[in-house]
Amino acid sequence: MTSRRVIDALWLTSGPAGRVLALLNGDGEEARAVGGAVRNALMGLDVGEIDIATTAVPDEVVRRAKVAGIKSVPTGIEHGTVTLVVEGTPVEVTTLREDVETFGRKAKVMFGRDWQRDAERRDFTMNGLSASIDGVVHDHVGGIADVDAKRVRFIGDPDRRIAEDYLRILRFFRIHAAYGAGAPDREGYLASIRGRDGMAGLSAERIRMELLKLLVAPGAGAAAEAMIDAGLMLRICGGITYLGPFRKMIGIEQELALAPDAMLRLGALAVAVTEDAKRLMQRLRLTNEENKALDSMGHRWWRLKGMNEARAKQRLYRLGAARYRNRMLLAWARDGGSGDGAEWKQLIALPERWTPPVFPLKAADFIARGIAKGPGLGHVLALAEDAWMANDFPMEVDVITVIADQTIARFKHDHRL
Repeated sequence: MTSRRVIDALWLTSGPAGRVLALLNGDGEEARAVGGAVRNALMGLDVGEIDIATTAVPDEVVRRAKVAGIKSVPTGIEHGTVTLVVEGTPVEVTTLREDVETFGRKAKVMFGRDWQRDAERRDFTMNGLSASIDGVVHDHVGGIADVDAKRVRFIGDPDRRIAEDYLRILRFFRIHAAYGAGAPDREGYLASIRGRDGMAGLSAERIRMELLKLLVAPGAGAAAEAMIDAGLMLRICGGITYLGPFRKMIGIEQELALAPDAMLRLGALAVAVTEDAKRLMQRLRLTNEENKALDSMGHRWWRLKGMNEARAKQRLYRLGAARYRNRMLLAWARDGGSGDGAEWKQLIALPERWTPPVFPLKAADFIARGIAKGPGLGHVLALAEDAWMANDFPMEVDVITVIADQTIARFKHDHRL
């Protein structure tokens, strides 16, 4: 099956990708743009990164690049991939391949010159398209029809495609969430259920990468629901997932005109208590910063509903603007009550109308009042800061002096000094 469509794509003849295509076409060789760039061009979306496939073997790619004064990096030369750096932009070039044996990510391949065979070894039909420098889109796997229908479908037998790399289960839902419409392709969905046990062998890093992309895709809500129904989210997150708060977080982001945030959405989906954040850190190999963000979001969020502004200011002072906002957003997403969210919006907007001041008292202020250096000094500072916060963060010198003196009196009374 072969079909064609012509696209008007300046990126095929200009810029770094255009230079590489011009370099690798001719003298018996052919090069085309492949995969996501072609799919996106057909959908009228931003092309993004442009990958190139070619009939030329890696040594020939390197030779031509050298003659043209283009730097080449052998990023995966054993698999036929060379990265050419053009005008500071990396362009990945891969020689056409055919599978000799397939066993997961370690498939044995040989270089080829058959565009159809190369397309047939890819994952989904809409990713199996290629475009030559003249704008002709070549389709050997029915990808154009699936792009038009916004249908994500495995190339060939879904069970075989999944067995070659079980990460394709996650990619199936992620690509559908990003580019599909309606329910996931039934054959692919059922194959994902049949193959879900194979996900146990995937690295946490690869799962994390796909999951975080999926969570911010336009169709993330429906994709998450389908994955929960298929028993996939339990395997990924290792615990209960909460579809209602996840969908509500998506709606809150849209209502507040916030960019989709993977950590916020992951928190809404899978973090009810801080222990959930710790589990996700281990299962997904989250970065320290990601783990801290989730842990902070999940910390006693249920206490925030109905909070007055004075206490909200104390939270903002302690947490900082970013973590304060995220905890409030998670609490709102998990709030099962009705209403238009006006109270939550007021709380979330607090950093826009109030900036926490810097605590005006220092250790030197208490040393001068007779408190010796050591653990006691730190305790006095903490007591004074609590009192300052409770008095609504005053900055007047006379009020601060009273707070300092009263704190010392309390400390001495408690320690019978």
